[in-house]
Amino acid sequence: MDLNTVTDLVPTADPADWREGDAWLAGGTVLFSYGSGSLRRLLDVTSAGWPALTVTDAGLEIAATCTVAQLYAFPQDPGSAPVRDSWRALDLVRPCCDSFVASFKIWNTSTVGGNVATSLPAGPMTSLTAALDGVAEVWGPSGARRTQPVAELVTGDMCNTLGPGELLRAIRVPAAALRARTAFRRLSLTNLGRSGVLLIGRRDADDDGGELVLTVTASTRRPVQLRFAPGAHPDAAALSAAIDAAIPADLYHDDIHGLPAWRRDMTYRLAEEIRRELLDRTDGGRR
Repeated sequence: MDLNTVTDLVPTADPADWREGDAWLAGGTVLFSYGSGSLRRLLDVTSAGWPALTVTDAGLEIAATCTVAQLYAFPQDPGSAPVRDSWRALDLVRPCCDSFVASFKIWNTSTVGGNVATSLPAGPMTSLTAALDGVAEVWGPSGARRTQPVAELVTGDMCNTLGPGELLRAIRVPAAALRARTAFRRLSLTNLGRSGVLLIGRRDADDDGGELVLTVTASTRRPVQLRFAPGAHPDAAALSAAIDAAIPADLYHDDIHGLPAWRRDMTYRLAEEIRRELLDRTDGGRR
């Protein structure tokens, strides 16, 4: 860590306090590991006291300051009991948290909002919330507030739509997506390595069979979603063609954790596995 330019730690969650040279601080695991040569103040949002997780009639609100450890515990927490059986997509929470491949120290410090705002292709909180149609609430320095789907908020490798001083306040996951059946697939080049490919499929609960949603992350620089209406569920060839159309060759990520060609091939393979799991099943049980 090298933050020797920082002179002040300010406890605030008010974007009006932001000025050039500031950075929002929640868990700080990425900020402290990457360092900075230009920051002058850290604005500590953990002082806001936002509830980590809030169950509402509309779904689940995840505060930006919710830690990975808090989210991991939620599916078995007494607070989730009223919705645990109906919100089948909670099955995704633990494998997504496990995808951090991090120590308990990181889990108890790193936050959901921080992971999404960092916008790494392999960010598992981006994978989880984008796959469940999570919508981010963003506060701006001028007092304006806006919402944007997480799948659109993240635009590239460490790139997103957050403007100077904007603060990610929470992510709201709709109840309809939480009631869906899901399928999770992840690959890495090593047993304890960063995700090279991470796909999540979702088949919404509906009398007509439900919309099929496939969200591709980690293999691509930004989340890519493919949506198929109940009457237009794809066969293997149609799914492959849809991936061809949605993901151009230059959108596959290229770094030490996987070459684009490998990521592309594994995306097709895992997508077909998910298609079969969600469309060929007849037992109607949990994933």
